Amino acid sequence: MKQHYTIRHGALEGVEVFLAVARRRNFRRAAADLGVTPSAVSQAVRTLEARMGAALFARTTRSVGLTEAGQRFLDRAGPAFEEIVAAGEAARDVGQRPTGLLRLSVPRSVVPLILEPMIASFCRAYPEIELEIAASDEMVDLATGGFDAGIRLGQFIASDMVAVRLTPSFSFVVVGSPDYLERHGCPERVDDLRHHACLRLRRSNGAIAPWSFADGNEAVEAMVTGPLIAHDYPTLLGAAMQGVGLAQTPRPVAEGSIAEGKLKPVLKGLAAATPGVFLYHPGKRQVLPKLRAFIDHLKSAG
Repeated sequence: MKQHYTIRHGALEGVEVFLAVARRRNFRRAAADLGVTPSAVSQAVRTLEARMGAALFARTTRSVGLTEAGQRFLDRAGPAFEEIVAAGEAARDVGQRPTGLLRLSVPRSVVPLILEPMIASFCRAYPEIELEIAASDEMVDLATGGFDAGIRLGQFIASDMVAVRLTPSFSFVVVGSPDYLERHGCPERVDDLRHHACLRLRRSNGAIAPWSFADGNEAVEAMVTGPLIAHDYPTLLGAAMQGVGLAQTPRPVAEGSIAEGKLKPVLKGLAAATPGVFLYHPGKRQVLPKLRAFIDHLKSAG
């Protein structure tokens, strides 16, 4: 059976006043500490006592003391109120300066390309921020996963996210090892891929990603086959360098291996473009200082 729940309005109302009077044992001095009138303090205490159903203070013309109920309330409410105040200060601290835990969801292939060059300098610049990088190619829900932001290719970012560009647009490139291309030849048309071992990527939703090409202004997708399916680009790239087959990856992921001669690009005239890599987050109203610091540092490092 569904239980009815009623929010307790004003549960903390009057507690700070009670603690001030209990500390000072004097209504007038407590009022001075709080910056209010003595009558306001008296009224707040009377309201609190009425809500508690018990007198909290024993008052005479000369002194103010705690009743047994007041002492019990002080013993429990004092430490609890201090914790609430400390919690508020901690939350305010995170909202006002770069501090706290910054959690990012990032594809594995992006870590060496974008993050590794700036991690050390960021940690030195912001020693009060704990940077946590969850390297995964799964598309995660930032709020559910407890992440402050994510980094992804632009076409995979939901339209309701705030996106910050990290790289220019770039193309996808099909690559193979010199040994593989010597044994099997270079494909010259998309249709030629039917005769090649093509290494494929399985997306986080379970679907195998088709290979994308651009024939003039027309987008072309090819459903290829091959001996290996992986969940990330670095694995596909490593297999391609071992001569297992051809792989299609974002060009920045393969550039180093191409420059070293470990891989050769093919079908260059049919390369499909992608918008680039973006950092994204849901913070449309306010970006916390720790995330703002990270975004600014990324931009300056780039």
